[in-house]
Amino acid sequence: MRKLVALALVGTLLTGCGLSAGSTVPVAVGPGSIKPVLSGVRLAVGSKDFTENIVLGYIAELALSAAGAQVSDLTNIQGSNSSRNALLAGQVDLTWEYTGTAWISYLGHSDVIVDPVQQFDKVRDADKANGVSWIAMSPVNDKYAIAANAEVAKKFTVHTLSQLAKVDPADVTFCLETEFASRNDGFPGMVKKYGIPSQNVKILGTGAVYQATKDAKACNWGEVFTTDARILSLNLQVLDDDQHFFPQYNAALTVRSSVLAAHPQIEQVLEPVSAKLDNQTMQQLNAQVDVQGKDPADVARDWLVKEGFVTSRDMPPSGA
Repeated sequence: MRKLVALALVGTLLTGCGLSAGSTVPVAVGPGSIKPVLSGVRLAVGSKDFTENIVLGYIAELALSAAGAQVSDLTNIQGSNSSRNALLAGQVDLTWEYTGTAWISYLGHSDVIVDPVQQFDKVRDADKANGVSWIAMSPVNDKYAIAANAEVAKKFTVHTLSQLAKVDPADVTFCLETEFASRNDGFPGMVKKYGIPSQNVKILGTGAVYQATKDAKACNWGEVFTTDARILSLNLQVLDDDQHFFPQYNAALTVRSSVLAAHPQIEQVLEPVSAKLDNQTMQQLNAQVDVQGKDPADVARDWLVKEGFVTSRDMPPSGA
């Protein structure tokens, strides 16, 4: 698998690698059901630095490329705040974002909105003031969760976060990644909401959290993302957020409003693509990267080809 190159931090922003030699994206695709409605338009596409968001970033890049846009690849920006700041500063023109992340972390709200459509509408309306337009909400709802291996869940008879709060604190050790450990819609808010003991915490990289949770040696409870295929491959048991602490985290496109106003075809191109994505599809795409070791750009391309949105380099458009 091609190495995902870490991006250098400049102030609060990260500059991504552009279309580098040897990259298979986005020049490896042509029009399918997506027609060239953005010919010659220059667009910079960003993403965060975890598998799902990188795959989504490539999906957007390839779809826009099939539409004729000249796309700059700025995927793999480290951290949500850096990705958001890159959009606000105009370093990127569009990126996939999650409704709950924006509502809580960027826009500063504390109330949890249970209905996904209501959550999207409120975020869309509130973010207009920041020059950000929200379009093409997908059915993908990538929520935070806490999980354990099957033996741990059975030993402590824990299936919900409320039940976890009743376990002896000496028996509760968490493995978390850095961002979740500090976000107000993450671990600090969760333990406050449920009264869960929080003193036993180990900070690991995202991938390491899953294996550590499976092994149950460094920790017996770990942070997971609900669309991550490693939940299935490692047979982890996800606890129910029975008091509805975590917001909805539907993936949608955030676009600089000035860019969308100049090129409304962006929504025309990406809306049907987004509508085809759901949690099961996202788990399968994530698994191809995290479990099978495939390159995220190849995974994005193959899915778009399979769905008929684009054609691969050697495949003529349908009807040609």
